[in-house]
Amino acid sequence: MKSLLITGDRSGSGKTSITLAIAALLSEENIVQPFKVAMDYIDPSYLTGVTGRACRNLDSFVMDTPLIHDVYANGAIGADISIVEGVRGLYEGSDALTDRGSTASIAKTLDLPVILVVDARSITRSAAALVKGFQMFDPAVRIKGVILNQVKGGIHREKATKAIEHACGIPVIGAIPRSEEMKLTMRHLGLVPFLEGSQKSVFTEKIQVITRIIGNHVDFDQLLDIAKESPAPQKQPALFRPAAETDIKIGIALDESFNFYYNDLFDILRALGAEPVFFSPIHDRLPDADGYIIGGGYPELFADKLEDNTRMRDAIREVSANGAPIYAECGGLIYLTEDLILGSGYDGRTTDEHYAMAGVFEGETRMPVKRVIGYVEGIASDKSPLGGGFFAGHEFHHTDVRLADDTEYAYRLTRGKGIRDNRDGAICNNTIAGYTHLHPSSVPDMFRHFTETCRNHFE
Repeated sequence: MKSLLITGDRSGSGKTSITLAIAALLSEENIVQPFKVAMDYIDPSYLTGVTGRACRNLDSFVMDTPLIHDVYANGAIGADISIVEGVRGLYEGSDALTDRGSTASIAKTLDLPVILVVDARSITRSAAALVKGFQMFDPAVRIKGVILNQVKGGIHREKATKAIEHACGIPVIGAIPRSEEMKLTMRHLGLVPFLEGSQKSVFTEKIQVITRIIGNHVDFDQLLDIAKESPAPQKQPALFRPAAETDIKIGIALDESFNFYYNDLFDILRALGAEPVFFSPIHDRLPDADGYIIGGGYPELFADKLEDNTRMRDAIREVSANGAPIYAECGGLIYLTEDLILGSGYDGRTTDEHYAMAGVFEGETRMPVKRVIGYVEGIASDKSPLGGGFFAGHEFHHTDVRLADDTEYAYRLTRGKGIRDNRDGAICNNTIAGYTHLHPSSVPDMFRHFTETCRNHFE
């Protein structure tokens, strides 16, 4: 198996578009396994779309070294090539003095050769100084090649290439011309999710344009020469190995409104003897199951459709009242409040618009508010259907959930904002909902506790 990591010198360098195109082109003749650094959902949805294999997330803030290796091995089984897309700039992480949470930490942990995408707009020789600085900042990170982006023309390309190859001793394997066609549709938290049905045709058109451009301006022979060769993993790590039989069903909300899930979740549930049963809060009736998971997404974009499915909202409220375990994250939290208010000024609105949600929790959600994004750490109480203990995760939202004053919370955050006063994970009966996104592989005991709660709640 060949493997490499593609990263950028900064956010907005163009690494996502370039990585997508490289993955798509290599997938024409190879089995390509994509990975994404950090707790992101949207880039992985596109990498999954172009390769046909479920993208896996790697994050050194929430994962230790053995777990990073296990997640990587689990994803890479059967692949010819693994491609890891970085996050932000190569060295950006959770703090200023360590590389925890950074792309660099993943590159070192997995010993991956790095292709550095450089935004070369308006620089030529200075690009060499920039690359040299990246090489010297941490020599343990093996930067083996450069792709220049936003190149104006032939002279620009030639000067920057000559300077980098002379000063840094590594090849420039591509120079991407400045083009509006290289931009993907953006939204308030990033790229539009691939699973939104209306986006798929737009994405397909754009990716065809991007792959043509990248195919014409990247040397794929050099790229594959740089890639590391190693034995492909053959055996699933124990954490992800399916149980001999499944004895419970977990309903998982999955449609255009709720689709923020780490793909490890489905492996871990099966390893715990649970069968995922997917349903749409917009289109379906609630399926019979022993418990339910409602992930993140953009429910605000489909608020009218979610409101219209009254049978689903009533059923969610009823099963929660009857004690069925429900775990909801971010978008799922919004859905479980009583009212979603899209405020005046949001997306061209001139007045507040109210939409009825499931009403498991007494309270409302208002949007938009100031964006909250970052890592979280905290302690969960044993009142939670996920059980107690330390956890690390991530939060990112543009909403403010305001719950009743007497609401109980299972999470006390030592880092992060949560719902209210550093508290998160609101609980009601066997339902827990919060802004915190958990990576299931980093907290397997919590998901083991959840599946056990699902087994036992009616006994």
